[in-house]
Amino acid sequence: MLDLTFEAPKPKVIQGALHDWELVIGLEVHAQVASRAKLFSGASTEFGAEPNSNVAFVDAGMPGMLPVINEGCVALAVKTGLGLKAEIHLESAFDRKNYFYPDLPQGYQISQLYAPLVGEGEVIVDMAPGIARRVRIERIHLEQDAGKSIHDMDPAMSFVDLNRTGVALMEIVSRPDIRGPEEAAAYILKLRQIMRYLGTCNGDMQNGNLRADVNVSVCRPGDYERFIETGDFGHLGTRCEIKNMNSTRFIQQAIEAEARRQIAILEDGGQIVQETRLFDVDKGETRPMRSKEEAHDYRYFPDPDLLPLSIEQAWVDEIAASLPELPDARKARFVAEYGMTEYDAGVLTAETDYAAFFEEVAATSGDGKASANWVINELFGRLKKDDREIGDSPVSAAQLGRIVALIKTGEISGKIAKDLFEIVYTEGGDPAEIVEARGMKQVTDTGAIETAVDEVIAANPAQVEKAKANPKLAGWFVGQVMKATGGKANPAAVNRIVAEKLGL
Repeated sequence: MLDLTFEAPKPKVIQGALHDWELVIGLEVHAQVASRAKLFSGASTEFGAEPNSNVAFVDAGMPGMLPVINEGCVALAVKTGLGLKAEIHLESAFDRKNYFYPDLPQGYQISQLYAPLVGEGEVIVDMAPGIARRVRIERIHLEQDAGKSIHDMDPAMSFVDLNRTGVALMEIVSRPDIRGPEEAAAYILKLRQIMRYLGTCNGDMQNGNLRADVNVSVCRPGDYERFIETGDFGHLGTRCEIKNMNSTRFIQQAIEAEARRQIAILEDGGQIVQETRLFDVDKGETRPMRSKEEAHDYRYFPDPDLLPLSIEQAWVDEIAASLPELPDARKARFVAEYGMTEYDAGVLTAETDYAAFFEEVAATSGDGKASANWVINELFGRLKKDDREIGDSPVSAAQLGRIVALIKTGEISGKIAKDLFEIVYTEGGDPAEIVEARGMKQVTDTGAIETAVDEVIAANPAQVEKAKANPKLAGWFVGQVMKATGGKANPAAVNRIVAEKLGL
């Protein structure tokens, strides 16, 4: 594992008109389970389907229709818990959370309040190379999503799409351990990365597959430490919840805006009202949505249509045995095995397909460190320029590995390799065959290089005298020789021979 230093949370300090204030943040992340069927029905979870086309009778709240739990969704939630080093409860239960929305036909949501499937865990959040923070997970529970109300299709009426109704969600609830907007964004991105590695949620925030409710409060310096000592939430101030955030950039903006709103109220002698709010992206401010309900307002009670959920430890152990190598472990292995920096390892393990691509390049080339440089700097740079994902890269891992291998064996120089990369990227083909067919091999014949050096020296006597007086100018001769040989001369040989000829 990486040698990490765990820092105590560094609070974001905002200077008010009268005092300094610190932020306290907790997140409730709703992650859509990567299942093709819904939590309590066999209806499809396909995104982008025609409105109201993926709706079973139980999703529509039809009388007499009973929910049947999807075992696959339970398995994926357990897998997520294991990936977050969380406690798995062998006994859990579902409850009804009663409230009315036009897009919730049953009039209640099936969730888990009293006995969640997953208990306490943690997320290790990378803040800088070698520096991490630990954010505690309070619980993960399974619940069904609601549908979607659409208000902008007609000026006089609203429409309802029930395709999302009943889709399985994992609600991942953190402790109030997050102390600033940047840390909140880093936490969500790390959580997303882990779930994508696990294959339990695709993390697509744009499509609503990963959303966050952000709880924000402010307190005076020292109050958070008193909360840690006593466990008394009263030290943290009254929190407000910002609902349904699906962008880390907007989450950071919303936290900042909400904190400043609360500080202004408190310093004016007012009190914060606990409520649910929405973030107005255009105005950069939060606005009220509804008063914040407590658990008793939802009239929770055990769902009479679902028996308590009982799972066996052997089944949990089987899921644990199937866990893939997770981001932190893979990052540590890349540093140890390939000798790369922690930063480069972080870039290459950011996504599972990045890591898999790199490992194939390294296996083909036989040089992990050089492969990392080529994947990060040349390939990723070009893909970003062309707005491409690695899955549709014109250069395959095997092709890039063969380019790096040609550098390693000395058949081509780094400069030639860049030209070769461009050819393979735009035209395709086998790198070795292209080098042979187009005469791109590096010149390693010292006799030929000496001849080129002699010609450049003979043609530039004034530069020779300058170089002898200032050896740093010998680089000019190296450049001229490389130019004369079309960039094919071995750079190391050119440098050595130039120095010998100039007597440096």
